[in-house]
Amino acid sequence: MRSGEESSKKPPSARAKIQSKDRDMGAALRTVYQKTVDEKVPPEMLDLLGKLD
Repeated sequence: MRSGEESSKKPPSARAKIQSKDRDMGAALRTVYQKTVDEKVPPEMLDLLGKLD
């Protein structure tokens, strides 16, 4: 649990910067994930999947 101890020793502004970066990274990951989920499956892939049955 060193990281928790170390982060509590950092000045408040450093913690706020880290939290802000974490939020930004989380938002970016959610955006990429959602775009991937919303992406249509190409017809060629659906044809290939249909051949597996």
